[in-house]
Amino acid sequence: MTEEQYISELRLKIESYSPISDESWSLIRSIIVFKSLERGEILLRNGQVAKNVHFVCKGALRAYVTDYNGNMYTKNLFMENDFAGSTVSYLLAKPSQFALEALEDTLLISLNYKKYRQFVDNNIDLKDFYIAYLEKNWILDKEPREVSFVMEDATNRYIKLLEKYPNIDKRIQKLHIASHLGITPTQLSRIRKNIKEKD
Repeated sequence: MTEEQYISELRLKIESYSPISDESWSLIRSIIVFKSLERGEILLRNGQVAKNVHFVCKGALRAYVTDYNGNMYTKNLFMENDFAGSTVSYLLAKPSQFALEALEDTLLISLNYKKYRQFVDNNIDLKDFYIAYLEKNWILDKEPREVSFVMEDATNRYIKLLEKYPNIDKRIQKLHIASHLGITPTQLSRIRKNIKEKD
């Protein structure tokens, strides 16, 4: 795909939440910057203040937390057409509590958060999008995900992940998927085997 096609994908993503005017879209376009990452490259370090909102054009990222013993836990996975970033960090201008790493060679559209937020504050259609996005991702989707983590077994959580990202198990290392599900790679292998046997 060309850069223009990725830019069109971004507009489609925004308008999947709420329509925006051509004038508002021109403002967003004015701050678009493309950024390429190689696999293993860190986009945001733990303790760094996030300054950009990212849209994944192609590739995959993980948000991970490292505990005091050096163990890593994958908090979130982001793939094509996902928004990625540390929302709490750029909202409060405080250091991020997690890191963002490219799991594949990745192409992003990055938007400077301060400028983007000025556009949101001054344009009602962008404000409508912003509210709709936060409501869906931080309330409507987040709450069931948190309940699922407590109430559902790992097999059901894995099946839901496959529904969201059908080819994730062919692209992302078993280690990162297992960490995201809160299980060991050995447990994930067993789950995969059981699912295949049922098919």
